[in-house]
Amino acid sequence: MTCADTSSLVAYVQGEQGSDVDLVDRALADCSLVLAPVSVTELLSDPLLIPALEKFILGIQQLEIKAGYWERAGKLRAKLMRRRYPPKIADTLIAQSCLDYQVPLITRDRDFSAFQELAGLRLL
Repeated sequence: MTCADTSSLVAYVQGEQGSDVDLVDRALADCSLVLAPVSVTELLSDPLLIPALEKFILGIQQLEIKAGYWERAGKLRAKLMRRRYPPKIADTLIAQSCLDYQVPLITRDRDFSAFQELAGLRLL
């Protein structure tokens, strides 16, 4: 399994270039791509989302929220804040989903590097 961040999936859909887009393409081809629930929320929040794209997004497997998820995410965010990293809540929730399942994250968002450094999140 490999999780795609919202930024990389949007780049893929928009036909942008990049190593993250190539990774998304490969993960889709071998049916190993998953999404964190908050990424699904972010993607479906587009008021101009066309039905075909919504169907595509909902066709990608989602990581289930495990017991204690909210507590772990809160503690993770506090840990980063203590180290003077101001993580966004959505990024924290995506990172926690990946950490819970020990899956790497495909992203073009540099904000996740703090999660890599301080929590062991694997980034691709």
